[in-house]
Amino acid sequence: MVLLPAVEHETTPNPNASVIWLHGLGADGNDFAPIVPQLNLPKKLGIRFIFPHAPSIPVTVNNGYVMPAWYDILEMKIDRKVDSGQLLKSADSIAMFIKDQINKGIPSERIILAGFSQGGAVAYQTALSSSVKLAGLLAMSTYFATSNSINLNDTNKNIPVEIHHGTFDPVVPEHLGQKAMKFLGDKGYEVRYKTYPMEHNVCPQQISDISTWISSVLS
Repeated sequence: MVLLPAVEHETTPNPNASVIWLHGLGADGNDFAPIVPQLNLPKKLGIRFIFPHAPSIPVTVNNGYVMPAWYDILEMKIDRKVDSGQLLKSADSIAMFIKDQINKGIPSERIILAGFSQGGAVAYQTALSSSVKLAGLLAMSTYFATSNSINLNDTNKNIPVEIHHGTFDPVVPEHLGQKAMKFLGDKGYEVRYKTYPMEHNVCPQQISDISTWISSVLS
C-alpha cells in the first residue's frame, strides 16, 4: 500500500481516532495543518489528523498550469465539468488512508473524513461510496461533483454529514452547497447545513463549530 505523502499531527500519544482532511485546488496538506491547535479540542480526545498532499497535475481551467489538484477541472460552468476518472482515482487514494488507519488500530467508526473545495468533492465520493463505516463527513465550501454517478453505500447512510459554506463565496457559489444538502436530504441522510458571512475560506466561528462537531461525533 503506497500512500500519498501527508502531514500528520497527533493531539495525544496513542490516538484512538483519526481525521483525514483534504485541501483545495492549488494548496497542499500544509494548508489546514495549522488549524489543529486552533480547534482547541478536549484533551481527552486523542486524534491523529492526516492532511494528504494531492498530486500535481495540469489544470485545464488554469491554462494547463501544473498544480496540486485532486482532479482536473475542464470547464467552470455552474455545476463544474470535471475529470471524473481522476476524482475517482483520488477517492481510491483516500480510501487507502482509511484502510491504513484501520490497520494501525483506529476503529473505522472513529474516522472522520473532511474536505475543503476540491477536497470536499473527493470526500463526498469517498465517504458515501465506502463499504467501511465511518464516524462522519465534513464538507466545506464544496460541491458534490459525482452526485449523478456515485453508487451510494448504505453502510454510511446514517453518519452525520456537516456542510459549511460561505454566503459570499465567489469560487464555489453557495447554491452548490445547498444542492448537495438537498440531494442528500432527499436520499434520507442526516445533514446539517451551516453558512458563514465569508468568501472561499474558513472563519473563526466556523473553526469553533468544527471543534464542537468533532467533539460531538467522537465523544
